Amino acid sequence: MRYFTRDEFRYADGVEPCPMLIRMLDDARERAGIPFIINSGIRTPERNAEVGGVPDSAHLQGFAVDISAPTSRARFLITRAVLDAGFKRVGIGRTFVHVDTDPEKADELIWLY
Repeated sequence: MRYFTRDEFRYADGVEPCPMLIRMLDDARERAGIPFIINSGIRTPERNAEVGGVPDSAHLQGFAVDISAPTSRARFLITRAVLDAGFKRVGIGRTFVHVDTDPEKADELIWLY
């Protein structure tokens, strides 16, 4: 990991972040040229319910992160970078960009929150 520490992803005991997710995030961070602040990484089922996550959220298994994107420019830079880095599941919210590498979910999707 070039730009992240394991602690940024660890919120649930016994669940590790997906290595491919970390590699792709490092690549995207390099491409974007701006810091990536992880708002939400691995979630416990309780935390997932608290934040309104879907029951089968990729966050539960270490396949997803939400990256802080407080401005329109940040959302653009992050979104372009994650797509260029190969992410095929991207959700865009007002203040964050969600990416995941969940192999059980359909890919080539972008959705809005």
